[in-house]
Amino acid sequence: MAVSAFDLYSIGIGPSSSHTVGPMRAAREFASRHREATRVRVELFGSLAATGRGHGTDAAILLGLEGEDPATVDTARVPARVAAIRAGKRLLLGGKRAIDFDPDTDLVLHRRESLPFHPNGMRFEADGESRTYYSVGGGFVVEEGAGTASDTTRLPHPFTSGDQLLDICRTEDASISTVMLANESAWRDAADVRDGLLHIWAVMRACVRNGFRGEGVLPGGLRVRRRAPGLHRELSARSDNDPLHIIDWVNLYALAVNEENAAGGRVVTAPTNGAAGIVPAVLHYYTRFIGGADDEGVVRFLLTAAAIGLIIKGNASISGAEVGCQGEVGSAAAMAAGALCEVLGGTPSQVENAAEIALEHSLGLTCDPVGGLVQVPCIERNAIASVKAINAARLALYGDGTHRVSLDTAIRTMRETGRDMSHKYKETSLGGLAVTVVEC
Repeated sequence: MAVSAFDLYSIGIGPSSSHTVGPMRAAREFASRHREATRVRVELFGSLAATGRGHGTDAAILLGLEGEDPATVDTARVPARVAAIRAGKRLLLGGKRAIDFDPDTDLVLHRRESLPFHPNGMRFEADGESRTYYSVGGGFVVEEGAGTASDTTRLPHPFTSGDQLLDICRTEDASISTVMLANESAWRDAADVRDGLLHIWAVMRACVRNGFRGEGVLPGGLRVRRRAPGLHRELSARSDNDPLHIIDWVNLYALAVNEENAAGGRVVTAPTNGAAGIVPAVLHYYTRFIGGADDEGVVRFLLTAAAIGLIIKGNASISGAEVGCQGEVGSAAAMAAGALCEVLGGTPSQVENAAEIALEHSLGLTCDPVGGLVQVPCIERNAIASVKAINAARLALYGDGTHRVSLDTAIRTMRETGRDMSHKYKETSLGGLAVTVVEC
């Protein structure tokens, strides 16, 4: 199955790609097939049920049933629309037909029951007909029993592993971004690929700017204060005499994105919402602090990061509910590290090494959101991982690309570690910080 970079980088809404974006897409798909239904019932299972309210899954389902798409929904109007549905106990199915729907009884959360295929399961029923969907991470949704919807596009350089990608680069005497551009050009013109990626970058920059302006406390009850606006003011007013001031800016970029995500704002999955701050933060580092950075470098960065993300997704998982946060923040750190290494002049072997370093040192990372919210420890975790990604790229650049552990080995280890990890640490808020931190 061919997967595009634009499948990995999808524009959506916070706070979670698996718990917000995916469920909204599933609900929208279901509503489009049952426009004439008079009654609708929804059941959430596993991780979606355990942390769904904190991740906005219930709101996403309601908006999806009304025909909204994560990429275009007006994020500013979401709270008022959800409140109106709850108060009136009615919604516009597919955006057109008003039906009775009481979220208290028609949206059921089975917190201690999971469906077999994936922890993020949803069952929709309309007038006696039911369909089951799974949100498998990064906003990707699959329907049970529908088979695999394969994209049969023939790519000039297909690859499913890091080793295969390196072999192609050696044979073609090409960079990873060049190989990815050739593959992406199987779907659209190279100019359209470039324009599309620069649009993704524009949305990432807008998310950072919105994060700079977002004063106050994040929703959800933890009363987590938004730090990005104050830190932005402080750094903007400060001289650059501190030799580590660049790290402060990288932290700021990541905080801004993930605070905006936690507030339900517009973000780009990269590869997920919970890890959405890492690629933009490292890309901001490149464009602001690296001499000679330009749009062409931005395009190469995003193409290289996508190549790494697609390999991880295809061989392990980018879902926190499936393998823990190593699959989200670990994957994003690997993507950003490899991408930065390429635009700084790294060879394909050095790029693969950078990605491996970042992923290797994220192995075992648990997903244990306090209160089921994508706030603690998620926001700071993105900042720390962004700095880790930069360090991994720099370490790889000082080597010649040879190393003991391959990226494929690290990915396989991540998959096996996730399989062995207790479900308590996989986006259920039943273990880790989620139970040892007292909510106030």
